Amino acid sequence: MRRRSLLLSAAGAGGALLVGWAVLPPRSRLGRASAGPDAQGRIALNGWIRVAADGAVVLAMNRSEMGQGVHTALAMLVAEELDVPLARIVLVDAGAEAIYGNVAATLAALPEHPRDAEPGAETRGVRLGRWIVAKLARELGLSLTGGSASVADAWEPLRLAAATARAQLLGAASLGWKLPVDELMVEEGVVSHAGSGQRAHYGELARVAAATPPGTVTPKPREQWRLIGRTAPRVDLPAKLDGSARFGLDVRLPGMVYAVVRHAPALGGSPGRVDVEPAMRLPGVERVVRLGSFAGSTPALAVVGRSTWHARRGAAALVVDWQPPPARVPDSARILDVLAETAREAAERSEGVAFTQQGEPEVALSAAPVRVEALYRAPYLAHAAMEPVNCTARVADGRVTLWAPTQAPSFARAIAARVAGVAEEDVDLHVTYLGGGFGRRLEVDMVGQAVRVALETGGRPVQLVWPREEDLTHDFYRPAGAAFLQAGLGEEGRVVALKVTSAGDAIVPRFLERNAPALAGPIELPDKTSIEGLFDHPYLVPHQRIAHVATKSGVPVGNWRSVGHSHNAFFIESFVDELAHAAGRDTVAFRLALLDGLPRHAAVLRLAADRAGWGTPAPPGTARGVALHESFGSIVAQVVELRLADGKPAVQRVVCAADVGTVVNPGIVAQQMESAIVFGLSAALFGRIDIVGGVVQQTNFPNHPLLTLAQTPRIETHLLVSNREPGGVGEPGTPPLAPALANAWFALTGKRVRELPLAA
Repeated sequence: MRRRSLLLSAAGAGGALLVGWAVLPPRSRLGRASAGPDAQGRIALNGWIRVAADGAVVLAMNRSEMGQGVHTALAMLVAEELDVPLARIVLVDAGAEAIYGNVAATLAALPEHPRDAEPGAETRGVRLGRWIVAKLARELGLSLTGGSASVADAWEPLRLAAATARAQLLGAASLGWKLPVDELMVEEGVVSHAGSGQRAHYGELARVAAATPPGTVTPKPREQWRLIGRTAPRVDLPAKLDGSARFGLDVRLPGMVYAVVRHAPALGGSPGRVDVEPAMRLPGVERVVRLGSFAGSTPALAVVGRSTWHARRGAAALVVDWQPPPARVPDSARILDVLAETAREAAERSEGVAFTQQGEPEVALSAAPVRVEALYRAPYLAHAAMEPVNCTARVADGRVTLWAPTQAPSFARAIAARVAGVAEEDVDLHVTYLGGGFGRRLEVDMVGQAVRVALETGGRPVQLVWPREEDLTHDFYRPAGAAFLQAGLGEEGRVVALKVTSAGDAIVPRFLERNAPALAGPIELPDKTSIEGLFDHPYLVPHQRIAHVATKSGVPVGNWRSVGHSHNAFFIESFVDELAHAAGRDTVAFRLALLDGLPRHAAVLRLAADRAGWGTPAPPGTARGVALHESFGSIVAQVVELRLADGKPAVQRVVCAADVGTVVNPGIVAQQMESAIVFGLSAALFGRIDIVGGVVQQTNFPNHPLLTLAQTPRIETHLLVSNREPGGVGEPGTPPLAPALANAWFALTGKRVRELPLAA
């Protein structure tokens, strides 16, 4: 075990067996192991697995379920090692311990190139960097669901925890029955011995097993897997079908009241004088609460009522003298123009932070027989998750209780404690299902607002909700971006030089400032997410410089599904298509020639092209476009088939091929690729946030459309078999969609798309 060390705790009440993990160093954490469930019957906060007296296996779930299937995938890892039916895994909130931190997501922040990750290519510096960052991540223990890292992070700890529990249970049976361990077998949570007829389920063995040394433990070899790699039913599906699943908005508590938030029309504005009388005269309205700034939110007002409808009517009735922001946010059109100018000027002067510098790109560009240049732009984007922003909070008896659809439990607890003036240990958090996250629920501004209102409700719980209009007009948006790309083509159309200079706001510094100020630091370091997908493109070019200029537009920005890859893939993969056209080459063959030394990338591209019928005539009136991109440890290629319908783009088919490493549940992987494609297609066709006079113009789905069912293409997903550890699944399907669409549009119309959205 490279990341975490195993900690076996003693048996608890009811014969519970806890298997957990402690981080080394410091070794003192080994001494803080508690044994047994808490007062609510949950496992101890330092453990992963409990085997209860009735034989049920309880898994401490440290990741949020927002439709991506993570609860099923992690439960499958445990069920596989323990040889129990998936239905016998019971999930409970993991708690606040640092052992539940997302180490893999933090490691993903390292600016590594995919060629550095190939076998034998790792340098001592790369290995040292990973060790240092992993150690820091383990010490911080930030619990969050993001970066498509949940399965990758759990791959070793959960399998080894479950394998160790299984070894202890077998050891207990061996001791009790006085039989050799290697003569025992396990099936569906029952240990048995064929010769003697002895049988016992896990619950009957748990008490003795807790004190039984596991010996040397290794997870099952692949050839013994019965569950991993197979499509298993999702554990959240029954509750979502019968309506018993609890999302944030489903929380109902005795005496609960409801609050609706109203912000200033302009970004950064705040309420001045407020006439509350019109609101207070309405039936069901109880009070008006002024809200300060919480985790990056702007000052606002909250109206409390007997129901969300009462509160919303009250919020609309307030007469407010809205104060302008200290500095008005520029119009988004002007911001995009400035970003484009910045990228071009920085390229001319070779400015910006160079994440990749190789050879002599300026010299090679000047000497190249053919030179290609293009300027690409991408707009601000909103998250627009189906479940509106919400949080339920209760403050009573010196404690805070939260019910929140959050991706970031650590940050949620921290801000709740700050607002209520209590210790984080006095904050109890119940993570509900999330009706979509996409990075918006990594933010915890709504948690601070809910706790602030709960301080005014006399111990009664309050459910705070943002109407859709507030969500769209006061989001933490995907940054707008621009990139100026230059390339030189040599003999036979080979790419001899590549220069990419991008410009846009940095996400990570702004995110840390509002959510983890202690980590923000006085010096703003280069943000890898701003240029990911550009500096780490897979193509072999002898002379290249990939640089980024960080800007500060004043627009609140945050993580959006696939983060920087979401627009940088559009920039680079569209430009590579331009280079293939300039070279007179087939776009798939052109890419394959640049993938020397990266067989995984080449295999993915070939699979997508083959299944899409690349090289054969497209259906009449249609054209195909292709894109290849790696993100979050997974490689995805997509081919889009496009036709015109009333002069507008109509996508008929998307063929997706992916290498995501070891596949835990193929059905869920296919679902996530489909989800990412639909999400990316909505953004590529329609997605934009326009700011005029400091005010966001998109307010609800009529002027912020999403892809309809009738517009959704046929989607095929093909997965490569891999023995590598799992990569990401939730996000990697989004980045290739926009460039594949744009490249298909060029093939169909002869017109290049260098700015999104395409259907604008």
